Amino acid sequence: MGLQIGNIISRRELQLSELKGKVVAVDAFNALYQFLSSIRQPDGTPLMDSKQRVTSHLSGLFYRNLALMQEGIKLIYVFDGEYHELKGKTHEIRQEARDVAREKYEDALESGDIEGMGRYSRGFIRLNSEMIAESKELLHAMGIAVVQAPGEGEMQCAELVKEGKAYAVASQDYDALAVGGLRLIQNLTLARKRKTAAGFIYIAPELIEYERVLNELGLDGDQLICLAILVGTDFNPGGVKGIGPKKALALVIQKKYPVEIFKAVEERLDFNWQEIFEIFKRPNVSKEDVLFPKFDAEKIKNILVNEHDFSEERVSNQIAKLGEAKKQNSQSTLF
Repeated sequence: MGLQIGNIISRRELQLSELKGKVVAVDAFNALYQFLSSIRQPDGTPLMDSKQRVTSHLSGLFYRNLALMQEGIKLIYVFDGEYHELKGKTHEIRQEARDVAREKYEDALESGDIEGMGRYSRGFIRLNSEMIAESKELLHAMGIAVVQAPGEGEMQCAELVKEGKAYAVASQDYDALAVGGLRLIQNLTLARKRKTAAGFIYIAPELIEYERVLNELGLDGDQLICLAILVGTDFNPGGVKGIGPKKALALVIQKKYPVEIFKAVEERLDFNWQEIFEIFKRPNVSKEDVLFPKFDAEKIKNILVNEHDFSEERVSNQIAKLGEAKKQNSQSTLF
């Protein structure tokens, strides 16, 4: 769900070459759910090994991250820690949506509707502890740093950027902006092409810059948090009834101060805005020393080929491509 402010903020298309030599902090759960949702058979069945264990997330982590690494990009994957109790309502809404999607999938299965099966199967995916553990193991073998956040992973990503340990946050959500993350990149871990009814379209990474957002909207950091709360966050899904992004922006500009902003809508509030404001103002993050492990080709092959039945030829070819890319990058740096 996240913040619903995408239609009032500007962004620009980003060339991967602009990220060469830079470190990007990836919202791990956001990326893993992308992989589980998109890397599937036409009927919605996820990729599986011979033991019927789902491997869609491992495929995404390996192939898409290697493509980014070949561009000279260093990656940190940040995993969520404990959820705040205020996210309970959001989890309830998500579970209800999963239940509806599962029912529609079963109806499509019964009627032999392959397209419907593919569409609805994406609605009830779950990320379990086993998937998380094996994802961390594969990332470590790939030389990608892994950080365990105490709370929200995306907020920890933003903290790494503010500390100068990463250049940008990679996520499809906007929460990193509300906590002052300087740069947010969307579509970075998505497949570059997406199939539509009209054919394939190109999905470009997009860069959103915090200071530019504030300047264009005419807001400061506290006002951006107020805007987020008005339109709805994971801590108050739905926001204030009857207020969309444009109305919220006008209200924030008019009233300016948090107390005055929420006083103007106090009759419609069914949540404690101060408590949510504090979550964004003082997020539950830690100061992390980021360690990049050594790339271990044999361990990668053991995880993917021996444990999960990936093609040894394809895995070896991709590893070889990364080696060539690193050699070329080092030579271009040298000269």
